[in-house]
Amino acid sequence: ISKTVSTILTQVTVDPYDEAFYEPTKLIGRYMSADDADVEVRKGNYVQEEPGKGFRRIIAAPRPIEIVELEAIRTLADAGQIVIACGGGGIPVIEQQHALKGASAVIEKDAIAGKLAADLKADQLIILTSVPNVCQNYGKENETPLFALSVGQAQNLAADGQFAEGTMLPKIEAAIAYLSANPGGSVLITSLEAVGAALKGKAGTVITAQG
Repeated sequence: ISKTVSTILTQVTVDPYDEAFYEPTKLIGRYMSADDADVEVRKGNYVQEEPGKGFRRIIAAPRPIEIVELEAIRTLADAGQIVIACGGGGIPVIEQQHALKGASAVIEKDAIAGKLAADLKADQLIILTSVPNVCQNYGKENETPLFALSVGQAQNLAADGQFAEGTMLPKIEAAIAYLSANPGGSVLITSLEAVGAALKGKAGTVITAQG
């Protein structure tokens, strides 16, 4: 396919008072010794021990507020280019005295995907993961693949603890956020291997505002 591809280095603003900064959850970087971990703590950073492996830094994952380069992304997309943006969740920044300062944080890739799709009013948000379908009772004997969900059904399943926090839950939350802002759209969650079939309606989980 001969098509122009543009990559946009993307900054994403976050709230310095986001609760995530008080309860960091995302492990980053290399494993450290106890001595190196003490140095990080003295710098004011958070660390967490993984038994038998060592210590790693742990940082916040605040909610994305605004995509700074949104209009550049929109212009390129409207011109028919394939745009790669918000890589790694985007660079988290905090606005201070009309300037952007880097934040010690990461942004959930699923959350920013939902935000970008909503801001661009995209017809569809596709989230690729390691499984071909969202499942109820995942990993249990009564595991059931789900092929279609409404936002309400997804919210109820999330409230029941059906989706794991570090894996499927962020994808469901991104889908809900996108559909709340763009109720005429749809979300497809599937694996890379199954996406071809999913686009033909033969695999994957489709989430819509009303079901």
